[in-house]
Amino acid sequence: MAYKTLFSVITDTALAGPVLDQATAMAKAWDAHLDVLCMGLDRTQTGFYYAGANAMILQETITRAQEEAAEVEAHVKEILERSDIRWSLDSGVAQLADMGRHVAQRARFSDLAILPKPYGEKRGVEQEPILELAMFDGATPVLMVPESGPALTNPKRIMLAWNESDEALAASRTALPFLKQADLVRIVVINPPVHSPTRSDPGGLLSQYLSRHGVACEIDVLSKTLPRVSDVLMRHAEDTELDMIVMGAYGHSRFREAILGGATRNMLENAKIPVFLAH
Repeated sequence: MAYKTLFSVITDTALAGPVLDQATAMAKAWDAHLDVLCMGLDRTQTGFYYAGANAMILQETITRAQEEAAEVEAHVKEILERSDIRWSLDSGVAQLADMGRHVAQRARFSDLAILPKPYGEKRGVEQEPILELAMFDGATPVLMVPESGPALTNPKRIMLAWNESDEALAASRTALPFLKQADLVRIVVINPPVHSPTRSDPGGLLSQYLSRHGVACEIDVLSKTLPRVSDVLMRHAEDTELDMIVMGAYGHSRFREAILGGATRNMLENAKIPVFLAH
C-alpha cells in the first residue's frame, strides 16, 4: 500500500507555500501524482442581502471570485512547473455553501489530501469546511500541514493516539505507509477505561496488529494531567520530539452535515507538527 494520488485544495496564495512544499516532496518520494484544485469563492451570504440588492451585486461577487481563482491558479502553476513531479491543476468558482460537491468529488479518488492548518490568523472561513469535506464526504484521510517546518516525506518518530474507537483504528490502517517507514511509533493511551477488557494491556492488540506489518512500536500510557486530551498529546509529542501525530477525526451531525468535534478542533488549532487524520 502506498499513496499514489495526492490531492490538495488551494484558495489563498498566502497558504500555498507549506502545503505545496509538503505535497511535492511526498509526490516525489512516493512516486505519486498530485492533483490540485484552485478555488475562488463567493463568501457572501445572498440570503442576507439588504432590500433592493440586485443582480449587479451578485455579478460583482462572482467576478471577484473568478479573479481570485485565476490568481491562485497562476501562483500554484508557477510553483508546480518548477518541480519534477507528475501533477494536474484544475480551477473553479463556487459559493461557500456549494463547495462540497467540488471538494468531495475529487477527494474521493485520491489516497491522501494535504491541506493547510484550518485555524489561525488570516485564514478564510472556508479552510475548516474544506478539511471536513475531504475527510467526511470524500472519505479520504487528511494530512494537516502547519504554518512552518520542513516538509516530511518519511517521518521517523510518530505518535498514534489510541482510544479503541473506530476512528482511531481507521487512522491506524490508512496511515500504514507512514507507520511502516518510521523508526518508532508511539501508541499513546490516555486514562484507559476502568472496565475495558484491555485494561491490563492497553494498546496491546493494536501493537500486535501493527508489528505484523513491520511497524516498530511502543505503548505509552499517560494520565490526563491537563484539562484537554489534545493538550496531553501535544505536550507528549514535544517531550518525545515526534515528527507527526496520527489520530482519528471525530465529528457529530449538525443539519445532517458532519463537523469536527472539540478534541479534533483543539488539536488542529494548536498542533505545531503535521497531523494525519482519518474518519
